[in-house]
Amino acid sequence: MIQPHTCRRPARPKALSLWILALSLPTPAMAEFQPLDDGTLAGVTGQAGVTIELATKLNIDRLTWTDEGSLNVNNMRLSGHNNTALDNLKLTVDIAGTGEVLEHGFSDIARRADAGLLSTSNADVTDALATYSMAGEFGKQFNSGDLVIHLGATDYGDPTSLTDYLQAVDFELEVESITSSGSEGTATLFSDVLLQGYVGPTDLVIRNQGGSSKTLGNGNVVSGAELQLDTHFEITNGNLNWDAADVILLFNFAAVGIEGLQIHNRRGDDTLGHFGMASATAKLSKGTGSVSGKEGLSIHDVEFRADIDMPVFKIGQTSIGRVQFTDFAITDTNMLVYGH
Repeated sequence: MIQPHTCRRPARPKALSLWILALSLPTPAMAEFQPLDDGTLAGVTGQAGVTIELATKLNIDRLTWTDEGSLNVNNMRLSGHNNTALDNLKLTVDIAGTGEVLEHGFSDIARRADAGLLSTSNADVTDALATYSMAGEFGKQFNSGDLVIHLGATDYGDPTSLTDYLQAVDFELEVESITSSGSEGTATLFSDVLLQGYVGPTDLVIRNQGGSSKTLGNGNVVSGAELQLDTHFEITNGNLNWDAADVILLFNFAAVGIEGLQIHNRRGDDTLGHFGMASATAKLSKGTGSVSGKEGLSIHDVEFRADIDMPVFKIGQTSIGRVQFTDFAITDTNMLVYGH
């Protein structure tokens, strides 16, 4: 019986295979191939970043911090209005190149104004155009390696409507109670907390400056590699019971009930650039205390600006009338947090 002869081809080098594949492509396709030297390849980075469209609902039965006693946040829920999903969220995540301009704050408003979709007769629109316009781009300029996360909306509705923009992302926060417990028993600090409102543009930036440091006004030294938070928001309806004294230094009494709480920025002298929304900024990094010498978490350059309306302000079960704050501002605030 004649056995069939097995023919073995010699192994073809990978480089030869690649050349044959390239030569088999049509001429127009070959025209697109350009040689890249090592220096050019080193400069090739992902410019587009990542976009995440998000819908969620968060429920936490109990969040507890325990030291000698415990601080408990009970039955917390974060959702959309009326316990619907927290949706229409869009996160853009980028690692900046040198001098790169990325989405930040109200830069989308500036882009619309530049396109003629929004009238610059609105002072906030004019301010946004001046603040976020960067040589034909719109946003904020960053340094190489900065991590930039921008929270906005997937769908802003009518591009000519500021109301649609500002109310694109609604939220609702509910907390049954915040309690403190120890060997002497349990005290309720706050109860029946319900806040409804809207989230405006929110930015989280991690600066790539780990080799540098700076000295704050109070003498504390902090790392240049810091997390920077900037956010705008509005509370349109809020209720809470304030059950324990000395929790916040504005007032020094308990048994307070607040109904119809609103937090915004539509009155007073510092409204420009905020589109009627309250704003908060803060920076976080490693820090060293100038007096204590302790190392810890530095929370610095904290700023909060808002107008606050409390149409129903109760002590016990009796309303004492309406309470309002105009141009409520927390500024020049630095703190160092460390264990003891």
